[in-house]
Amino acid sequence: MHRPVRKVAICAPATPLKREYAERVAALAVAEFPDLDLHFHEQCFVEEGHFAGPDELRLAALLECANDPAIDAVWFAKGGYGSNRITQGFHDHANEAARAKTYVGYSDCGTLLGALYRNSIGHAVHAPMPCDLAREGGEDAIRRVLSWFGGDDGGLEPGLGDTPAVAFNLYTLAMMLGTPFMPDLSGHEVLIEEVAEHEYAIDRLFFHVTAQLEGVAGIRLGEVTAIPENDRPFGASVVEIAQDWCSRSGIPYLGRAEIGHTATNRIVPFGLEARGTRA
Repeated sequence: MHRPVRKVAICAPATPLKREYAERVAALAVAEFPDLDLHFHEQCFVEEGHFAGPDELRLAALLECANDPAIDAVWFAKGGYGSNRITQGFHDHANEAARAKTYVGYSDCGTLLGALYRNSIGHAVHAPMPCDLAREGGEDAIRRVLSWFGGDDGGLEPGLGDTPAVAFNLYTLAMMLGTPFMPDLSGHEVLIEEVAEHEYAIDRLFFHVTAQLEGVAGIRLGEVTAIPENDRPFGASVVEIAQDWCSRSGIPYLGRAEIGHTATNRIVPFGLEARGTRA
């Protein structure tokens, strides 16, 4: 069991969160997890075009949460697109308090998690976000994270073992490769999920990603959901796509993983350290 956290700040590095979801998450925490203290930053609800406010506002809110020594963990409110636009600024201005925290999210926010892991800033953790309350069964996803904050490891991805692991959205991982934010994943199991991409696009992404993941311990495939219908069948399932590109690149295909854009999304602390004690 890991050491629990108590004070959790929530901000939105990418797209905005509906206030009703924040209120429902807060109410659930008060009712069932009274030892937790959740703080939703007002920036979560700002809307400017696609984003939860301009880059400067999103970065300022992230730094305010991360650099506050009274906060134990930063929980990303929602993915979408946009965290990559403020990742370098966060790295440049994170203080010592930020380096002791746990950071929780997935999807687009994998760019931030990858950069944190690369630069040994805090503990990066793939896990459901407050926006997942909107899914069918979403309350269970929120409970999974709140329980984990409290020290319960029951929500961890069941395939985690003695090998360090990371979890990423496939598209996010592909875009991070070759950038200053990409961590060294040598010896890691790489858990991959995807949502709302055609099968030919998934094939293209695996072509790119497997060519770059030299030295990894293997790939496990999570959920691939909401695949759009193409004008003709692709001719291979997502499992067959993953197996094919792993075979071509010499990367072991290790089977399935319980992660993805679903309410059953499980928790994956990056590496091994966050599965033990945390600040």
